[in-house]
Amino acid sequence: MLSKKSKYALKAMLVLAKEYGQGPVLISDMAQREGIPRKFLELILLELKNQGLLQSKKGKGGGYFLGREPHLISVGHIIRVLDGPIAPLPCVSKTAYMRCRECRDERSCGIRIVMKEVRDATARIMDSTSLEDMLKRVEAVVTGNESLSFSI
Repeated sequence: MLSKKSKYALKAMLVLAKEYGQGPVLISDMAQREGIPRKFLELILLELKNQGLLQSKKGKGGGYFLGREPHLISVGHIIRVLDGPIAPLPCVSKTAYMRCRECRDERSCGIRIVMKEVRDATARIMDSTSLEDMLKRVEAVVTGNESLSFSI
């Protein structure tokens, strides 16, 4: 399940993607626009900044802005930064693998086989979907062009 932290991060990152190239955005503006508690958003944005996804400017006209173009930032990257591995079980994680204690034969474990497929499908979708892709999907819904197909 997606944590509140990641959900809020995605909302804020979409605001910044939409405003990309127009200068920094104030935390207070993002918090108000998206209904995110300001203090929590500050912590989230600082973490994203420390990972190089965001940059900030202090002083008048300051705020946060994307560290890269929206098409270069994937949903998967944002979620991994904040929540860690996306695998549903540690035994199928690529970055935080840990064998299950109760498993007798990992190779033939039906649970592991299915959860690996879940991990692969989830990672494929998240890693191939950029902030720009998300904005296009939102625009398609808003303009009534939902029939536009998005390849994954």
